[in-house]
Amino acid sequence: MGNLQPLIDGFRRFQQQLYRDNERLAAKLVKGQNPKTLVIACSDSRVDPALLTGCSPGDIFTVRNVANLVPPYESDNAYHGVSAALEYAVCYLEVKDIIVLGHSGCGGISGLLSAADGELVGEFVGRWVDIAAAARERALARVGADNENELNRVCEQEAILTSLDNLRTFPWLSKRVDAGSLQLHGWYFEIENGQLRGYHAETDSFKVLVEEYSP
Repeated sequence: MGNLQPLIDGFRRFQQQLYRDNERLAAKLVKGQNPKTLVIACSDSRVDPALLTGCSPGDIFTVRNVANLVPPYESDNAYHGVSAALEYAVCYLEVKDIIVLGHSGCGGISGLLSAADGELVGEFVGRWVDIAAAARERALARVGADNENELNRVCEQEAILTSLDNLRTFPWLSKRVDAGSLQLHGWYFEIENGQLRGYHAETDSFKVLVEEYSP
């Protein structure tokens, strides 16, 4: 088994908890899914949206990719994995909220910033993260290239905003936002201190979420 043994052991625990200790939930999941929230998150192994939010199977519909990016709407014959997932979540599952979940220490955003210096970023990664090229330019204008840590943080957050803007380019999605049946959210997880922040357009800033939603 090698490195897979911990995964198999983990599956045994999952199997016990869901199919033996929670038969009611298991029976519900067999009938289909009805999530109310779509989370677009990074593929980073440290930032699992279900673990981060304490969700159970069936609670959230999740899309994960390098740097939690959403490309703009394009109508062509190419393959569009993120766009297909968006269409399914919005038009068929009829989710009520979409969260773009970014995080600190993002390797994809680091690659995006490296590309500004002319460094090659893989065969596919560089082209993918270039979706957030506008975020990089805004971050450089705000911070400058000398303060690397702050530049990364600002660019990571600006990339979230770019993805939120790109979501609005999908006509069937934007229509639901304008009608009030769908809401868009930008979240930023700080790995170094375990803090989760949400974007506020009114102040153009990311505020600590647990403070806003305190009982």
